[in-house]
Amino acid sequence: MVGDRSVRARLPDNWRRVLTTRATVVLVLLVALLSVATAVINIWTPNPGPLHGYVPEAIQSAAAFTGALTGFMMVGSALALRRGLRAGWWATLLLLPMTAAQGFLQSSQYSFPLVVLSIVSIPALLLTRSRFDKPLSLTTTQIAAGAALVGVQLYGTIGGYALRDHFEGINNILDAFYFTLITSSTVGYGDVTPNQESLEGMLFTMSVLVLGVASFGIAIGALVGPLIQDRISKTLGKMTESQLQLLDEHILVLGYGELTEPIVDELADTGRGFVVVTSDREVAANLSQRGISVVTGDPSDEEPLRRAKIDRAAAILVATNHDAEDALTVLTARELAPNTRIVAAATDRENTKKLERAGANAVISPSMLGGHLLVRSALGSDESGLIDRILER
Repeated sequence: MVGDRSVRARLPDNWRRVLTTRATVVLVLLVALLSVATAVINIWTPNPGPLHGYVPEAIQSAAAFTGALTGFMMVGSALALRRGLRAGWWATLLLLPMTAAQGFLQSSQYSFPLVVLSIVSIPALLLTRSRFDKPLSLTTTQIAAGAALVGVQLYGTIGGYALRDHFEGINNILDAFYFTLITSSTVGYGDVTPNQESLEGMLFTMSVLVLGVASFGIAIGALVGPLIQDRISKTLGKMTESQLQLLDEHILVLGYGELTEPIVDELADTGRGFVVVTSDREVAANLSQRGISVVTGDPSDEEPLRRAKIDRAAAILVATNHDAEDALTVLTARELAPNTRIVAAATDRENTKKLERAGANAVISPSMLGGHLLVRSALGSDESGLIDRILER
């Protein structure tokens, strides 16, 4: 019983929310991997199931090939869920019935786990809908990259079909899309080529090749760039967007100084979730190496506090060695979180009233508190245990 209480005390208050959110993401990722694995197995070594005689073989083959594609798409939606994106939730909700249907149409004994897991994942996704509320914010570069990629594919497909008489191997719209895809991706199997006598076909192929390579390059840059940026942010002591989205009912420590270090140690011992906001990059990197969540930025600015989810914080602590900076930080925090409790420390006890006027609910003067505890301890009061603990630190 004592061990169970100790474990519960170390868990954050929002552990149920975190656990169910991560469980949903893991479940969706398992469906994605199972969809790919099932499709590959059914393509190479089909094992007919009880519905094999009722589903045409052409549909079974199509379900197997498209199942792999759907699985890869669901991997992307699972990554979007991990970042808390609402778009990822909607994409997953649309893909789960597709994986279940594809597993059903594959009519293979290997597809049964895929169907069951897909159906089970739908209620779990619906129950955690409120956890994925972050809007999908695309940069201008990402929008341009997506538009360029789609535009080139449309240009090549429509143009290739319109000029099909100038090509060998283009007979329908699917052939035109296939030609555009292998040309723009520089694969070029050589099975679809322009007629040697057709100048229009050669010029069109050159345009598809140049535009396709450019669009693929822009798309890859827009996709890989944010991943590299997240990695650099982690190295510099910053939290990733997926970690920030999971913050809820946490303690927010604004600023970092000599007074802040024992606060961080105390919070770490309690097991309570907390985040430190500091503009010192060296301090941020050191805290990150110790496994402490950090948001790098000026704690008196609104943007870092919004990233640290100040609107979800259970309490706010402000305790550095600079009362003037702390007062500005308290003022900003109070504006963004009018109902959240703010506790501040005043290095100079004369600044206690100023911090209270800035918006702090409680202001503690370390010098006054230290003097009070020392006197109480000397007189043999019950605070001696607390004094011993402070001296041990």
